[in-house]
This record gives sequence, C-alpha cells and structure tokens, in this order.
Amino acid sequence: MSSPFPKSSSSPGRGHITVKLLPHRISALESITYQYPLKLISPHPTSAGANQPSVLVFLLSYGGGLVGGDQVDLSVTVHEKARLSIVTQGHTKVFNSIKPEIVTRQSMTVEIRAGAALCLLPDPVQPFERSVYEQTQIFRLKGEGASLVLLDWVTQGRLARGEDWSLTHWSGRNEVWIAADDLNPTGTADGSHVPTERLLVRDSITLDGVPGPAQGQTLKNQLHGNAVIGTLVLRGPLTSALGEFFLKEFELLPRLGSRDFERKKAITTDLEHWRVRRLQHEKLNAVLWSAARVRGCVVVKFGAASVEAGREWIGAMLLHEGSVESAFGAQALMCLR
Repeated sequence: MSSPFPKSSSSPGRGHITVKLLPHRISALESITYQYPLKLISPHPTSAGANQPSVLVFLLSYGGGLVGGDQVDLSVTVHEKARLSIVTQGHTKVFNSIKPEIVTRQSMTVEIRAGAALCLLPDPVQPFERSVYEQTQIFRLKGEGASLVLLDWVTQGRLARGEDWSLTHWSGRNEVWIAADDLNPTGTADGSHVPTERLLVRDSITLDGVPGPAQGQTLKNQLHGNAVIGTLVLRGPLTSALGEFFLKEFELLPRLGSRDFERKKAITTDLEHWRVRRLQHEKLNAVLWSAARVRGCVVVKFGAASVEAGREWIGAMLLHEGSVESAFGAQALMCLR
C-alpha cells in the first residue's frame, strides 16, 4: 500500500532558517527546518526574553558531534531589518573517519538583506584524531546596511586523550560577498536583470595532519604551541564601532623597535587599566593576534596556548566593547563566557 503522504523534499543533513521582522521591530522565526544529522533549536521567548533584540538559534548535531562521512548543509535567510544569533551548546566534535576518503562536510549559505544582521559566535570546531573535515560558509550581504559578525575557530582536539593536532585533514573557507540588484546592474538581450556580486573577503585555512614530501614539520610543530586558532570577520554598520575597537587596540600593542616599548606611562582611565590586564593575560597565555581592514570588513586573526585562554580573550574583547551585546543581546555571547 502506497503512503497517502507526499514524499519529503528535504534531504539528510539539510536545514533552513528564515527570520523576519514583526511589528514593533521584533525579530521572529518565519520558518525553521532540519534533518538528521543536523538539529536546530530556537528557544521560545519568555515574557522576559521577548525584548531580546535578535532571534536565537542553536546549531547542534545528534549524538554531540559529526560522524565520519556526515554531510550538513544549512541555508539561512535574514529578511530586511531582522536580526539572528546562531550559537552552539559545546564544541562541534568531528569524529574520526575510517579512511581518508570519507570526508565529513558542513556548509552554510547565508543571505542577509538590507538593514538585517547575523551574529554567528559558536563554540570552536574540535577535530578528533584521524578526522577528515571540510567546512564552507558563504555570506551574501544584499542591500544597504546589512551586518555580519562571524567567528570561525578550530582546536587541537581532545587534550585529555593526548590529541594535539592529530587530525588527518581540516579545511575551512569563509567568503563574504556584497550583492545588490541596484549595484552596477547590467541587462541582457531579453531585458532580464542580472544582479552583480563582489567578493569582499575569502579566508581559507587548510590543516594537513599527514606531512607531505615537501613538509619538514608535523602540523603540531607548524602551529608553534597554539591550541586554538580563529578568525573573526566584521562587516556592516552594527559592527563599525567593534571593528574600530579591534583596529585601535591592535595599533596600541607593544612592538619591538618602538620608542615607547620600554617607556612607562601613567595609567589613569578604566580602559587603560583593562588594557594592562588584557596584555598581561595575552603574555601569560601566549595569545597572538592581528587586525586589519579588508574591503570594508575588519578581519581579526588570533591564536592561544589553550582553548580557554582563546575563549577568555575573544570574549573579553567583545564584552568590553559592548556592541554585540547591545545589537544582538547577551544570548549571542553565551559561547564566549
């Protein structure tokens, strides 16, 4: 007997999130769908949480991680002036693959429309020994005033089990595009409209745990004691103050050869006291970082001698500056506290 129900059009690992703006400037879910091994959860707003400035969605997986060969494909649409925060409930664990040809993949395609914003501040990816993982995240900012806060980071593995960059292969690619129908539009012979796109940032990292013939060092040695490495990408009006904050703090870092390197300055403001404590933390935990402006985005790169030191550092930077909490709510920062 055939089923009276129509066949599902979704595929394993596929998911979609759509967020729109309701009256009174409240962001809300329009739709959310997912299939195993992907799992998405959005807590129902309470009376106290109804005033949260963004929708909160947890990005999860069944069993607490991705098994070798799992394929996850998530698409996200944030409509005009709406705001969305995506977090996790722990490290994204990538279990080992039984052979290198079995690749675990996770992709995310995001469309952020005019005046809308996405804040993606997850826990780091934790690749287990002999894991093979590829991650691709594409962000398209459509229309004026679209904003993005993106954190992408990866750890050395399970330190308690002696893992120290013991993965087989890990690769991650983040792309930020600006796309708008009214940006230098072009036409075709039949009169149809062709929107233009311009790539702002393409950030790619490849980690090979099995040294090739040309590599003289293991991956562990190449990473020079870093237990976690990460990238923060900021774009749009909601992130402008935060971007300037990172650029300013990076400019003020002590540098060899600087005339002021050994000069003792009077510390008078709360910001200066906080900066001194932060610099001490960076030195103690071997936190290294840089910040640069790239085609209207601010890109921050960092590494730390322990995962918690990296979490404390990036969390302290975002919490002290305050823009993310103000624009998206305290819930957006829960993975960094």
